Amino acid sequence: MNFLEERIMKDGIVKPGNVLKVDSFLNHQMDISLMEEIGREFKRRFADKHVTKVLTIEASGIGIACFVAKEFGVPMVFAKKSKSINIEGEMYVAEVESFTHKNRNQVIVSKKFLSSDDHLIIIDDFLANGCALQGLISIAESAGATVEGLGIAIEKGFQIGGRVIRNLGYDLESLAIVDAMDAETGSITFREQKW
Repeated sequence: MNFLEERIMKDGIVKPGNVLKVDSFLNHQMDISLMEEIGREFKRRFADKHVTKVLTIEASGIGIACFVAKEFGVPMVFAKKSKSINIEGEMYVAEVESFTHKNRNQVIVSKKFLSSDDHLIIIDDFLANGCALQGLISIAESAGATVEGLGIAIEKGFQIGGRVIRNLGYDLESLAIVDAMDAETGSITFREQKW
């Protein structure tokens, strides 16, 4: 069992509806030592990649992506879920559906922050159905950027997202893959991984 799986077993809460709450350490309150370790692990897994930027989506991916970007020594860019008056000029736009929030959002990145010269690692906290990742991939493709890899903290292996992204040919690394959860018992089963 790796460091993230251990933390999920210790502090994660399984709720009905295939919900895994990790808000006490990952995506509401953040354990900074854990985030540093996550950043180092993604750097290790993607060490052979040429990376110029880390791309994520607001809001929960931002914390993780910052630590990954710090490890690579590159900027972090995040797709915003709504247009604000602060964003000017042309934008890349994709529509994504949120498993957690049960809604659809247009996400945007200013064209001045992504280009065909960029080599990206895309980072997010959770992977369920893969809609957010597909939206970020679409934005990267619109920019002509190269997606070097995708890093996910927690993948729900019993949902289709990981399979869809891997079938598209992308290098997807998930630190913890949950194959089963039971809200009644609170049990969590992790997929055995090579790392």
